[in-house]
Amino acid sequence: MKDIFTLRLYTRVARLGSFSAAAREVGLSQSQTSRAIADLEADLGARLLSRTTRAVVPTEAGTEFLARIEPILMALDEAEHCVREGGDLRGLLRMSMPNSIALREIIPRLADFTEQHPGVELQMLLEDRRQDLVRDAVDVAIRVGSLPDSSAVAKPLATIPRMVLAAPSYLARSGTPRTPADLAAHRIVGGPASVVPTAWRFERDGEVIHLELKSHFHSNENEAAVAAAVAGMGITSTTGWACQRELAEGSLVHLFPEWRMADVPVYAYYPHGRATRALARAAVQHLVASLAANPGVARLPA
Repeated sequence: MKDIFTLRLYTRVARLGSFSAAAREVGLSQSQTSRAIADLEADLGARLLSRTTRAVVPTEAGTEFLARIEPILMALDEAEHCVREGGDLRGLLRMSMPNSIALREIIPRLADFTEQHPGVELQMLLEDRRQDLVRDAVDVAIRVGSLPDSSAVAKPLATIPRMVLAAPSYLARSGTPRTPADLAAHRIVGGPASVVPTAWRFERDGEVIHLELKSHFHSNENEAAVAAAVAGMGITSTTGWACQRELAEGSLVHLFPEWRMADVPVYAYYPHGRATRALARAAVQHLVASLAANPGVARLPA
């Protein structure tokens, strides 16, 4: 039987469906990775992967082998953490989250965590799209909004307010909308936070306004939408975490503060069907404590 490294390497090739992607993760060449897996197959006397020009897919034997060794590798990680002197945490922790909240909220809150545990290597996967936690080997994902996921276990972290914002330059040029209904006559900046059903829903004293607005500028990345609003390209809807700095600086103005908008939930997601890694639990516990000590605009779950 090959060493633990080779077994881990196999799980990554199988999950990613790519020798080159797995090789990049561990710092090997594609040929080294392919040779290591070929040697593993020779030792086992079974073909684990079906290789085509388009993809690498586990065979029936490879799928069974993957299902059996992943829990074992996870248990080895947990055993190492449990017996390590002083409970010191170490190893690779892969976290997934949108770019905007990572830069503005999560990474700054993890500085103390990395200082307390210098043996931990943090790897951030920053995308506004939702990742496959198992395929991408994500230990914990921080996600914004109601995102039901049967392949993951969710832990609520906080709720954050939603806001409608515009730059003073845009308002000076185009006028300030007095009510949400006035938005129909304005240019709209769209981003991931502004395309959900509640992005343009307003409520005040029992009156509800729900608008469907066409974007004049759209980005699949929230930071780009905020930057476009700051540049005066139009009005945007986003979360309180995404605009605190701009509001404090005065580069964005909060519109309609007297109207209530639906709060946005924030969750930590763990992959379903396997033991949660000690590293992931510790990182989330640290974030919970940090939010409790300095919540900013966030509201913590009861």
